Amino acid sequence: MSANKVLVTGADGFIGSHLTEMLVRDGFEVRAFVMYNSSNSWGWLEHAPSDVAGHFDVVAGDIRDPNGVAEAMQGMDTVLHLAALIAIPFSYHSPDVYVQTNVTGTLNVLQAARRLGTSRVVCTSTSETYGTAQFVPITEEHPLNAQSPYAATKIGADQLALSFQRSFEMPVTVLRPFNTFGPRQSARAVIPTIISQIASGSRQIKLGSLTPTRDFTFVRDTARGFIQTMECDAAIGQVTNIGSGFEISIGDTVSAIAEAMGVEVEVVQDEARLRPQASEVERLFAGTAKAEKLFGWSPEFGGRDGFVRGLAETAEWFQDPANLAAYKSDRYNL
Repeated sequence: MSANKVLVTGADGFIGSHLTEMLVRDGFEVRAFVMYNSSNSWGWLEHAPSDVAGHFDVVAGDIRDPNGVAEAMQGMDTVLHLAALIAIPFSYHSPDVYVQTNVTGTLNVLQAARRLGTSRVVCTSTSETYGTAQFVPITEEHPLNAQSPYAATKIGADQLALSFQRSFEMPVTVLRPFNTFGPRQSARAVIPTIISQIASGSRQIKLGSLTPTRDFTFVRDTARGFIQTMECDAAIGQVTNIGSGFEISIGDTVSAIAEAMGVEVEVVQDEARLRPQASEVERLFAGTAKAEKLFGWSPEFGGRDGFVRGLAETAEWFQDPANLAAYKSDRYNL
């Protein structure tokens, strides 16, 4: 692809803000679609580094609004669609809004792309669509198994995207990251939950189940995956995993974080943080051979060594008092 005008939906969020920064630094003309709010906040883009700030356009709107989405997409070559509701526990509480945001929001992007003739759309999936691993590493051929309303809406969004490629020959691809982590991540995710509690002075860490395993992928590896995917014609109509090639339990993740931060901690199980038994995804471990074959992606923060390096960078960011102040580590966030 030679197109260089890129719209990022969900650009104000965790992964979206890192991706926006990387795109700007790579020389793309970037438009950031952020969630409208009355204070005109751009989320994490408010804190863009000096070499990025002022070098991207911002459009505020709501991914659930087809008119606003289509207007934001006008004149853009590529759409990297990250806008979504992602918290699994909150999807038990409010599944309706997950359908509206994740499914209908994706439909709005696809319909607008079809009308406008957008040259590439990359839709964001999640490893949660696989459910507990039936075999490892989990390849793209693994059965889909929604164990939460969140996962069900992401499967729906993925299938909509692929159906538009098959039905209308739209240049759509689906990228499926495994458990991204790093600076700026929401406290509803397990790694920032642990780090923020420790950084706030607690040595009794409240968590849910410690036995599930995850394939944690550092955020810059995920962001680079989006860019490499959108530049790869062979990825059209494909689903592609990206992950670290390293599997670790939540319990061992606590130990690794405590070691990185130089503290000793005790884990206290909080019943409110446990998923319903049949909803807990017990094992995730990515197979990434397809990403390497299609567009040459491999993790720079791969394996245990990469995971430890990523944890150190993440912990350092959270330990900055200005960053930690944005989190309420003493409260459980659905």
